[in-house]
Amino acid sequence: MDSSKIEVAHDFFPYIRIYKDGRVEKCVIPDFVPPSLDSHSGVSSKDVVITPKGVSARIFLPNIKITDHPHRKLPVLVYFHAFSTIYHRYVSSLVAEADVVAVSVEYRLAPEHPLPTAYDDCFTAFKWVASHSKGDGPEAWLNDHGDLDRVFLAGDSAGANLAHSVAVRIGGEFGVDGVKKISGLALIHPYFEGKEPLGPEASDEEKMAKVGKLWLYLCPSTIGCNDPRINPAADPRVSSLACNRVGVWVSEKDYLREPGGLFYYETLRKSGWGGVAELIEEEGEDHDFHLFTPDSEKAVAMLKGVASFLNQ
Repeated sequence: MDSSKIEVAHDFFPYIRIYKDGRVEKCVIPDFVPPSLDSHSGVSSKDVVITPKGVSARIFLPNIKITDHPHRKLPVLVYFHAFSTIYHRYVSSLVAEADVVAVSVEYRLAPEHPLPTAYDDCFTAFKWVASHSKGDGPEAWLNDHGDLDRVFLAGDSAGANLAHSVAVRIGGEFGVDGVKKISGLALIHPYFEGKEPLGPEASDEEKMAKVGKLWLYLCPSTIGCNDPRINPAADPRVSSLACNRVGVWVSEKDYLREPGGLFYYETLRKSGWGGVAELIEEEGEDHDFHLFTPDSEKAVAMLKGVASFLNQ
């Protein structure tokens, strides 16, 4: 047997492994759960295709009683992360707790679709949501129940990075399709590689050396540690973030706590952005603990905290 077929070139456990023969093994393969009507919470969900190139979304609608203003408008939450059982469960629970309409975005994943594909997909999805601002968009649930004057962006880990990127782009373009600003940005355990950007005297090799190998693999076009997609301190557009409120959730044992959430929070505060940022830290917990132990006391409290952020 050719040894290259079993020799590992790069091991990015618990995400992916790349073998010397070019084969890619995903260590965690997201499962698929179909949309449904949750008998316990009354939350309904359905899937929609945004573009034929592979961008889709799952829309979640809370239990709306006919006797309780069936056409009342609710805040809209755009949540960035691909479909799976754990995200279906989490977003559904958040919709029930916060009483919002949610659009969970299914974007194309790296390495099959190298970055910045996911960034473009997520902005395309936001533009699709914004197309409902006059009540005549392609999706009835958003037309009938979504308040496009109260739009929130959120995500966890890589999804939080993507949510920030979309918020920055909205601010830089002074709104999108009738949505001038968003009401808030909720980032849970965000994935950034926080470092002060290198000066113009630094070489390309030095900039590349200061980012992780996983990022280099997923984003072949990166310029290294000065890439604003991975380093918010390198992005002059941060000060024009398209909202006045940001919540950043971090966990004590999360490996992304300092280079991710804490660095982002401090960068935002020093950027000249005029909004209010709140840092919420959970002691003794690890990355994305709320997804894997959703019924734990701390995870339930965190869910209520995110819902409160959406309802302020």
